Amino acid sequence: MSELYSQPIQQKSTTNLIADPELLDYKKLRREIKNAGSPIPLLRKTARESSVILNTRYEQDKDITQIVAGRAWVVDEILRLAWNAINWPDTNDISLIAVGGYGRGELMPYSDIDLLILTRKARNTKYKDYISSFLTMLWDIGLEPFHSVRSIRQCKQEAIKDITIATSLMESRMLTGPNDLYQLMIKTTSSKRVWPIKKFVRAKIDEQIIRHQKYHDVDYALEPNVKTSPGGLRDIQTIAWICRRYFGTSSFSDLVKLGFLKEPEESMINKGQQFLWKVRYGLHYLQDRSEDRLLFDKQKELSQLLGYKSDEKSLGIEKLMKHYYREVANLRELNDVLLQYFDEIILRSGERRRIKPLNPRFQICNNYIEVINPNVFTQTPSALLEIFVLMGDNPQIKGIHASTIRLLRDNRHLINDNFRSDTNNINLFIRLLRTQNHMSLQLSRMARYGILGRYLPEFGRISGQMQHDLFHMYTVDAHTLQVIENMRKFRLPKAIETFPVAAHIFKSLPKVELLYIAGLYHDIAKGRGGDHSKLGKVDATNFCERHHLSEWDTKLVSWLVDKHLIMSMTAQRKDTNDPDVIREFAIQMGDKLHLDYLYVMTVADICATNPELWNSWRATLLRQLYQNTRRALRLGLEKPVNRKERILDKKQSALKYLQENGFSKNEVDNIWRFADDEYFVRESTSNIIWHTKGIFNLDKEGPLILVQDINESDASEGATQIFLYTQNADYLFAQSTAAFEKLNLNIQEARIFTSSHGYCMDTFTVLESSGLPVGNDPKRHKEIIILLKEYLTLGDKALLVPRFRQSRKKKYFAKSIEVELINSTEKNYSMLEINCPDQPGVLARVGKVLAMNNIKINDARITTLGERVEDLFFVTDKHGKSIEKRDLIEKLSLEITTELESQLAP
Repeated sequence: MSELYSQPIQQKSTTNLIADPELLDYKKLRREIKNAGSPIPLLRKTARESSVILNTRYEQDKDITQIVAGRAWVVDEILRLAWNAINWPDTNDISLIAVGGYGRGELMPYSDIDLLILTRKARNTKYKDYISSFLTMLWDIGLEPFHSVRSIRQCKQEAIKDITIATSLMESRMLTGPNDLYQLMIKTTSSKRVWPIKKFVRAKIDEQIIRHQKYHDVDYALEPNVKTSPGGLRDIQTIAWICRRYFGTSSFSDLVKLGFLKEPEESMINKGQQFLWKVRYGLHYLQDRSEDRLLFDKQKELSQLLGYKSDEKSLGIEKLMKHYYREVANLRELNDVLLQYFDEIILRSGERRRIKPLNPRFQICNNYIEVINPNVFTQTPSALLEIFVLMGDNPQIKGIHASTIRLLRDNRHLINDNFRSDTNNINLFIRLLRTQNHMSLQLSRMARYGILGRYLPEFGRISGQMQHDLFHMYTVDAHTLQVIENMRKFRLPKAIETFPVAAHIFKSLPKVELLYIAGLYHDIAKGRGGDHSKLGKVDATNFCERHHLSEWDTKLVSWLVDKHLIMSMTAQRKDTNDPDVIREFAIQMGDKLHLDYLYVMTVADICATNPELWNSWRATLLRQLYQNTRRALRLGLEKPVNRKERILDKKQSALKYLQENGFSKNEVDNIWRFADDEYFVRESTSNIIWHTKGIFNLDKEGPLILVQDINESDASEGATQIFLYTQNADYLFAQSTAAFEKLNLNIQEARIFTSSHGYCMDTFTVLESSGLPVGNDPKRHKEIIILLKEYLTLGDKALLVPRFRQSRKKKYFAKSIEVELINSTEKNYSMLEINCPDQPGVLARVGKVLAMNNIKINDARITTLGERVEDLFFVTDKHGKSIEKRDLIEKLSLEITTELESQLAP
């Protein structure tokens, strides 16, 4: 291992794949070709029949390694027969080489067949027409190869420019041609001058880092790529490439002989690779094309194909994904260890060891922590936690030495009930939560190396627990760790710009570790059935009591877990300017401290669910709820703001401003006399002033349309409001929302009012498709106003709803359209709840159905969760009463569902 480069790799000129007469009888086929006029029909028939046999073996759960290698062997033989069918002028200066994955002898049903046609010299015009004939023959056979024609010199030039080509050549196999030509190419392209070993390893590690970043460095994505996601097949290949280049090995068993790998590690790699091969083969088989993404719509089919059956505890699809996540976690963990070894023995070879002792168990060596002796964990099991605390206390530590990672993995079985109840270990874990140096990174490392799931068995149970919906991006455990990382980010200076309220509150929290514990437990009970918030509250309480938290701290943590969804649901589904809503929410908060903790946790949770969920309007809603609740708590819950007092206060404030700007009281009263109390309760003072000025300046009949941004001073929050003032009409809501669709404006909220003289006073809150407000763009404002006026004049004429083709995900979840009408004896209106995939025209089509049934919309709360909407409409019948008739309720539900289904593009 001390040598930086071994001798150049000697490739075998013939394939080591095992012949399989059932797939192809080479001698017999060659005789038949000799007697036939053309080899193409026979070779095409052979390729098709062998594929059927291999697929049958796959269905019968035969050895996947033999199936993958068998497909490569069949292609080898077909290529040789096709090559020999060409009447080459001579074969001394040309060879056919398998490269890439095909060079490794691994072929899935639709894997690329990568070929290199190798020549001695760059100028070989005598071969040009023959090569063209050969490639045409392959296409006629149905092989569709990816090929390049290069001389040895050109191979070297391309390898120097592109490490991908260098790697592809490194794992090549000669199919036919002179052996000396092939070996010369290998010698030339694997020399020190092409890719020196340090440069090669650095490039391969960087290549993996970039690839992992594409997937947010998460191996637990809900729709992973079997080939390129973290922990996937490419991670295995990266290790193999580096070992081949450094050690000259051709298999992982060679690494065991060298002492670089342990036998259990080799077994883990082989087992993981075989499982991923089965999954990848199945994806190609089901899709009838090349497909490496484990997509929602194929997970169920694949689970059935591979024999994962549903039972009372879990679905077959969940068992498949759990198995997948377990395998990639093991491979990612081992990949970490081996790449760390490469860094130490190759990239940092020759470095002088700089040792800094930390305590009798650990020391820092060249900025990496390591054990002082290999028996540390067996002698002092608490060191399994202590190492992460030390990393949190010492910012200069970049990571863990590979040998120590291995020892962590080998000794994690020592974490048992006695370990978990040991006071020293309990104190160490709490100390870790209070550390200032990359605490979330230390938790992620603990999870990666299997320590966290053993210390907290309840966390181990959510490892790889999928969330089968449209808006979660990650499994429960990955989401949980992301929540804690988001919490940590609030303390950074740049958080003031992106999350101003959360960053400000975070700094004032008295015990931030309580927030982390609540984050760790907020989804801990998912997948068990029942209310995960209530079940998680029990687990959180047990954790706090086991870790000797005070009674008050325990109650706060368990309350946060229990209530972790309430703030986002209230902000998105209720009117945060309604005093009754604020009073109800404030009662549940109890005091400002609980409000502060819950606000920070809610923001972190939303952003960790899916980064696309957080936009300026959602930030505004949460801030409004927070500020209004804080004000209510400050005034005192025993003295809630009276509804009439609130209306009077708004009117007086708005009137004072208007009078100061040239309006008389009579002019204002003349406009306000048509608006009912509900308008003044739910609209802000600034909006009342804005509306009043616009209506006063309306000099002719026809729609008044006003456009303004709110919260312009804060780029992280805000939205655009559009005010419509026009004579009321049945299809007004449907046509206006159709116009917004045409304008690519996403509706976030709609406040619908009808004045006593038959005019609508509707305010829509919208965002551009980018998630940002419209901004101060006169041209865009004019475009909005013109199109809205055009649509509002259509009345009950044809509804102009744009049609768009649905995304694959939305098609998969399209059948989950839920419509429910809810009545309350305390309210004189009904609540119509619609949950469905987010797609163009939802609001317009709902408005159309309601208008056809003489149903009036009084208010609408629009909530988009990733690629799904949860819309709430407050509606009444034509007499202004709640909708009670059962036949009308059923009719509305059926018609809305049918209308939404009909909008799906063919």
